[in-house]
Amino acid sequence: MLDLTLEDIDGILVRYNVALEKEMTPDEAAEELYPKDELIYPIAKAIYEGEEDDVVDALKAAIDAGKKPIDLINDSLMVGMGVVSQLYDEGIIFLPNVMMSADAMLNGIEFCKSQTTEVPEPKGKVVCHVAEGDVHDIGKNIVAALLRAAGYEVTDLGRDVPVDEVIATVEKEKPMMLTGTALMTTTMYAFKEINDKLLEKGIKMPFACGGGAVNQDFVAQYDLGVYGEEASDAVKIADAIVESGDDIEKLREEFHKH
Repeated sequence: MLDLTLEDIDGILVRYNVALEKEMTPDEAAEELYPKDELIYPIAKAIYEGEEDDVVDALKAAIDAGKKPIDLINDSLMVGMGVVSQLYDEGIIFLPNVMMSADAMLNGIEFCKSQTTEVPEPKGKVVCHVAEGDVHDIGKNIVAALLRAAGYEVTDLGRDVPVDEVIATVEKEKPMMLTGTALMTTTMYAFKEINDKLLEKGIKMPFACGGGAVNQDFVAQYDLGVYGEEASDAVKIADAIVESGDDIEKLREEFHKH
């Protein structure tokens, strides 16, 4: 039998965040993170709640009050999604919440675009696909949605994408990063073929791979591979490229966890 004091138990509860969960609900945790600006606050809150109509209503109010639509994308929509991302990273909310928020944010971005002739500058371009022979695209859909919500331009090739189509798209679009997902172990070897063909053409760029069939050891075997354990890692990898460059070894040092 374990001989634990009350002080030991309190420490364990705090260590594993149980105490925090008892004291603060996800909504209360979000409330702590919202911006205080009275025009931006309702937009960020509507993003967190995944309420598309409320996002548009709050954007209209901000525009009527003098805010520029193009500025609201970064100053409110991105801020609201930042709240969602932080809570997800901390395990306070889960993927369904993130997807609802991403949809609400993308709807808000389209509304802002409709209210101005200015075009928002994307952080960068990413090509996403599901491996050839694999029809399971839920993971890829989440990756693409999160990247778009984070301000990236995404070329989504869909599922069961032939290797040569991936190569041709990379040559045409010249993205900062390629992503691939695979759920079936019989299809993940297409990633190695893509890697080799890109290198043959002199294209060296981060190739972020993930999905149920893929593990870090497999991805690390080929030169361009960077493993993403979670869908949200795609955004973190893209952000790291924007901030520090596309050095694949450095990206591996940061994102390969085992």
